[in-house]
Amino acid sequence: MRYKDWVIEIPQEITNDALWKMNVYRYALFLADVAWNDVKILSKNKFLISSCDQLYRSAGSVSANISEGYSRRSNRDQARFYEYALGSARECRGWYFKVRHNMDKQILDSRLELITEIIKMLLYIVPNQRGSKIREPEVPYLNNENPNSVIIEEMNIHPTEKKFKGY
Repeated sequence: MRYKDWVIEIPQEITNDALWKMNVYRYALFLADVAWNDVKILSKNKFLISSCDQLYRSAGSVSANISEGYSRRSNRDQARFYEYALGSARECRGWYFKVRHNMDKQILDSRLELITEIIKMLLYIVPNQRGSKIREPEVPYLNNENPNSVIIEEMNIHPTEKKFKGY
């Protein structure tokens, strides 16, 4: 599934919400959808059922925390939920890494690229909302000048149906 194809399928009830203007929210929703497709296939392996549960929960939590934070009044409250989304994105990336042996490398790479882009965007948003720096060393992939350094629309997010190993 490609982002540009996915985005035209989203109902107006979602796209008309002011939250939809946040790129990171749209990408996080897209992540949850591709993760759903991935876990449907991965969960056929009984050894991966628990990992699939964790993977999908963490993927869904990213957009959930972004929407919760967006709805908060104070910048400090917003930043707190965006930090939760950041933690969930990193967790999701970790779960994808853990199931990598059962995924096609090209699919895995596209998922990791998407999640890393979401992380970069959140690392840019959190300190701006909080008004202070995030407590971690400089991240080599973070470009504060251009938080959208990878254009998601052009990313090659591969379909999942036929590329998983072992099925």
